[in-house]
Amino acid sequence: MSLRVFTDSRCLEHVVPYGFPEVPARLERILSGLESAGLPIEDSGPHPQTDAAIAAVHDPIYVRRLEDAIESGQAFIDTGDNPLSPGSWRAARAAVDACLRAADWAMGGVARRAVAAVRPPGHHAERSMAMGFCYFNNIAVAAEYLRTAHGVQRVAIFDFDVHHGNGTQHLFEDRSDVFYASVHQHPFYPGTGSLEERGRDAGVGATMNVPLPAGSGDDEYAKVFEKILLPSLRRFRPEVLLVSVGFDAWRADPVGGMLVSLEAFADWGRWLGGIADDLCSGRVVASIEGGYDLDALSDLAVAHCQGLADSAS
Repeated sequence: MSLRVFTDSRCLEHVVPYGFPEVPARLERILSGLESAGLPIEDSGPHPQTDAAIAAVHDPIYVRRLEDAIESGQAFIDTGDNPLSPGSWRAARAAVDACLRAADWAMGGVARRAVAAVRPPGHHAERSMAMGFCYFNNIAVAAEYLRTAHGVQRVAIFDFDVHHGNGTQHLFEDRSDVFYASVHQHPFYPGTGSLEERGRDAGVGATMNVPLPAGSGDDEYAKVFEKILLPSLRRFRPEVLLVSVGFDAWRADPVGGMLVSLEAFADWGRWLGGIADDLCSGRVVASIEGGYDLDALSDLAVAHCQGLADSAS
């Protein structure tokens, strides 16, 4: 099969306070569903390049500050959105490990879809700051790793989490070799992602934001894919497509305010896989971001992953 799921059991060691939405059960539900659907899952373990890959994206002072905060027993770092527990350091690194393993596997052949089923998520993490449940920017670390370790010249990142990926955008917004595109609810947390944010300096035009109002559903997203996203990806012609997969645009998500159906998440997988087949030898690396409806996460993850797999050539 041309789709493989990479995870790490250490991701479950990040424990959060009672009532906090980003709970270990999120990942447990996703993995249970994918396993029941017969999708191949690999508990990948540590990656030899994780330290270097994190250091290429995050300020070393921040990395030490995060580790020290966890070791000293601090309850939060930077904001109240970022709780800490004794297992948070291992979990955050494990999420990066799985993303790097996914990137390696995707680059090892054609029409390979690699999905990193991980937590904590990453796309809000800035170079020097934890934010929005995120500690290391998993997808950004994978993108830079693909550039340096695999020699990829052009990387595209598409983010369909209901929240804008401020960290990912800011990490690459002055570069022309990484194209970042996001469709998200706006105005909404974290307050970034307006239409006018298109990159800066050499990166002008390599950032594309499509803000949608609360209450948007399948039709609105389909128009974004057809009229804006897919043509933009064709113009950029990436060598690998990365995806920040957020299931919080689901119509019953307790955190988001969108009305996207289960079927749409499957469609998005097929569309993204199809464009990857056309542009970058079918190579896709996807990483799980948000999604907080525990009753639906299993079905949503299966639908999207099967959509990716069904589109493989």
